[in-house]
Amino acid sequence: MSPIAPPTDRRTLLRTGAGACCLALAATAGCSTPAAPPGHRDPAPSGTGPAPGGPSGGVREEDPHSRAHHAAPAPHRFPPHPAQIEHGPRDRPQVALTFHGQGDPAIARALLAEAERAGARVTVLAVGTWLDEHPALARRILDGGHDLGNHTQHHRTISEMPEGAAYREITACADRLRRLTGSIGTWFRPSRTQYATPVIQRLAHRAGYPHVLSYDVDSLDFTSPGATAVTRKVAGEIRNGSVVSLHFGYADTVAALPALLDDLHRRRLRAVTTTELLTP
Repeated sequence: MSPIAPPTDRRTLLRTGAGACCLALAATAGCSTPAAPPGHRDPAPSGTGPAPGGPSGGVREEDPHSRAHHAAPAPHRFPPHPAQIEHGPRDRPQVALTFHGQGDPAIARALLAEAERAGARVTVLAVGTWLDEHPALARRILDGGHDLGNHTQHHRTISEMPEGAAYREITACADRLRRLTGSIGTWFRPSRTQYATPVIQRLAHRAGYPHVLSYDVDSLDFTSPGATAVTRKVAGEIRNGSVVSLHFGYADTVAALPALLDDLHRRRLRAVTTTELLTP
């Protein structure tokens, strides 16, 4: 598929206002990010390691738990979908853009704002240590009408961990989500792998998640291939019911999002939360 044409009109929003901040971050946040080796999936974005400060590193933001909020939606079962979901129904013009929640919080906010300007709703699978450092983002995501889920506590290769350690990775992040939102989140996605093993599926179910959320379109944005390549990859593979894997914290994702949303609009594909995608 040929590259998507540069965005115009609404698509220029990232060049001004809040978008200017986003592009400035894009110019600096991902320029030196090396490409991932072949076969490697879902690395941690650069610049997100521990720093002096809170319990998991970095300077903690205000914890919004003390403010009055309704509890966030809990996980629920979607029969007849299997325990591991890759895509939704193919008979409706809807897709789910899912973001692995880690990285610079300013980039995350800019991406959420751009999605909302386009009328899109997304699904964020948050890493527990990221929530520890930026607890206000949990409510920011929910208040924007988006899904919020669990992407493990430390973002390690969960499929290679002993069973007890893997279960603690799932439940530790679930505990953070419950503390911040009143719910363990609507979804669980395993870290550093596209598909959960049968053991991880069983542990996720034990922790309260009826389904594990996979995806059928991998943007490969974490390899930093350039914004045009990200847009071309997703636009070339996305179909009715697709679940797309994207990441917070990568400059190419920031730069690609306006053109990607505009392509979906031209094709009359609605970007909805995964919950909406699977709800009959």
